[in-house]
Amino acid sequence: MRRVTKDNITDVFMSYFGPDTDPRLREVLESLVRHLHSFARETKLTHAEWRMGIEFLEKAGAISDAERHEFVLLSDVLGLSSLVDMLHSSPNGTSSSVLGPFHITGSPPLAIGGDLRGDFQEQVLLAEGTVRDTDGNPIAGAKIDIWQTAPNGLYSSQDPDQDTYSFHGIQTTGQDGRYAFTTVKPVSYTVPSDGPVGDILRASGRHPWRPSHLHYIVTAPGYAPLVTEIFPDDDPYLDEDTVFGVREDLIMTYVEQPAGSFPPEGFELSGKVDGPYLIAAFDLVLVREAV
Repeated sequence: MRRVTKDNITDVFMSYFGPDTDPRLREVLESLVRHLHSFARETKLTHAEWRMGIEFLEKAGAISDAERHEFVLLSDVLGLSSLVDMLHSSPNGTSSSVLGPFHITGSPPLAIGGDLRGDFQEQVLLAEGTVRDTDGNPIAGAKIDIWQTAPNGLYSSQDPDQDTYSFHGIQTTGQDGRYAFTTVKPVSYTVPSDGPVGDILRASGRHPWRPSHLHYIVTAPGYAPLVTEIFPDDDPYLDEDTVFGVREDLIMTYVEQPAGSFPPEGFELSGKVDGPYLIAAFDLVLVREAV
């Protein structure tokens, strides 16, 4: 095409697809390029701004590694991760929420009643609930990949002083669908702001804070996987999460229990908790996979 102009370049791009292009790939790329070209026209994008954008992407790639996923973080703070979650969440099940850039694979098994607190001495939090289907039936054999921040606000992948799988574990439900473990309260924390995503936050006058939460990935044969988080109702950043991950149905309440009332059996810490402790009760509802 010799006569490419600012007015027809989008249509010219569309004409370059080969006849064997996957239909879904074509649909996505056509829409992506149409919106990119419209963005450039609408903002009258300059060469300097275009170069700045390219340099931003290069910096995001350079800072990313197996433990830091800057492009995931970028997607999170732009609201894209949450939008994709919401587009594909079923209203019949627990809402999905952002995976975030700090999930690591290969977490060790965690027995029902197991402990994630380790050597940290903060107040004990007992998290428990049932994995159910949309009819309220418990789901046996569901796997729950659990992770959270330490009391210093860091995930293990950020903190050289923590073991690799500190505050990580995978629990498998029994016939009653129940999960239960002890830990400490996660804390509010800032997403990494020492890279290009932090530059965007500062340039737009935004803070980097996330409300405290527990992360869960729940899987079970025959059910759609669920990636979600649960949030306490007293967190100061609940209504201004920088990655837009909070959903109304993911909010729970910490309920303090009196000293001497910790379950005498069924937990790794049974017989070891003398003072008051907290309970976070939250059921997780999975939706059957479409056939």
